[in-house]
Amino acid sequence: MIIYEEVLKEFQKQKVKYVIVGGLALNLLGANRATYDLNILVQLNRDNLEKIVGILKKHKYYVKQPVDPMGIADKETREDWIKNKHLKAFNFYKDSTGEEVDIILESPVTFERSRKNSRIIKINGLSIRVISPDDLIKMKKHAGREVDKLDIEVLKEIKRVEKKL
Repeated sequence: MIIYEEVLKEFQKQKVKYVIVGGLALNLLGANRATYDLNILVQLNRDNLEKIVGILKKHKYYVKQPVDPMGIADKETREDWIKNKHLKAFNFYKDSTGEEVDIILESPVTFERSRKNSRIIKINGLSIRVISPDDLIKMKKHAGREVDKLDIEVLKEIKRVEKKL
């Protein structure tokens, strides 16, 4: 069983529009990086966000913020949180396992671009949509943390190896 498999199966079943980004995407692209959270770019419309929140709640994920998680599905509320609370990602967590899911709200790569350039990786009967190496590099350059600089080098090496194949 892969981490987040139940959630990803439900995403697939309900046709959630998402792309995996971050450390888990790096692993799915061929790197070996310790990470435990699931970062996703999603289509930010009410229907898609309501599906995501419903799935996460069904699987016992909660929010740390003292807000109704369904508020993220309301465009006006979401934009207020981004502007006035400087929210860059909306976090869900699961007490029993420590798993976390971050819905990325601010990114240099749009959901539409990431979906268009994404790869589909098949694991355990799942078709998982993963950000392209180029788009992940752009996101990691924007984040600018030390770990992101290392990840960029790994992604460049993955691209070099793929080019040779």
